[in-house]
Amino acid sequence: MNTNTTLNGTTATITVRGDIDFDTLPPLHAAADALPAHVTGLQWNLNHTLFMDVAGLHLLFAPTPPDRPDRRITVTGLRPQPLRLLRLAAETNPAAFSLDRLLCDVRAPL
Repeated sequence: MNTNTTLNGTTATITVRGDIDFDTLPPLHAAADALPAHVTGLQWNLNHTLFMDVAGLHLLFAPTPPDRPDRRITVTGLRPQPLRLLRLAAETNPAAFSLDRLLCDVRAPL
């Protein structure tokens, strides 16, 4: 797994290449934590991520750090398996896993 981070004003995009699991979660958190303080929008590009386990839920739905309460997290490029996991989580617990704020290029669960 590797990542590429791009900045565009106050928005950062972290592109993930590879699976997301508990082994890859710490470097992904480190990539997000390394973003400059002025970044208020974080977009995870998962176009190259074919598999994501529950660690992906921890990544995408983690509480906002106290020093960055206004940071908005979105995701793009979801492949079928990660999208299926997100939809299942939203069906199981919609209050904890609201897809309305997270998805920017995919419709919410049907």
